Amino acid sequence: MEASAYYQQFERNIDIIFDALQVGLNLRTTALATSLPLEIYVLCEVLNQGGAEFRLTSEGVARVAEFMEQFQPRKAETQAIMARLLQDQRAVMRTPEGRVLTKEMLIRRLEYFNEAARQMNVMRTQQALGSPDQHKSGIGAALQK
Repeated sequence: MEASAYYQQFERNIDIIFDALQVGLNLRTTALATSLPLEIYVLCEVLNQGGAEFRLTSEGVARVAEFMEQFQPRKAETQAIMARLLQDQRAVMRTPEGRVLTKEMLIRRLEYFNEAARQMNVMRTQQALGSPDQHKSGIGAALQK
């Protein structure tokens, strides 16, 4: 998928993620429990590079709700920042690993949220169908000895 498609789907994807958490989807047995808060944090840093003012104080998946509280009233402004960052071929930001193109950092976040929303949709469907949680299904049972 192209960056513009990820950008166009961002609001939908973040809504899917937020809704899944609101209905109590259990992420503790998945990598999303760790990666989602980190990706929200990095997204906020990227957006702040573009002029936004996102401040996160919570930990864990609670960051999603905190991000949504700040994103909802500023959707148009945030999407304008994203569009500008995606068009800027030269903007860079400093990271612990060095300097990285801001556009690339944003594209990676947009890709992540697209995949996370897809995963959460699958998990919600499995939950609605009454499928057992992964940790109860026997997957990895041999590892728990």
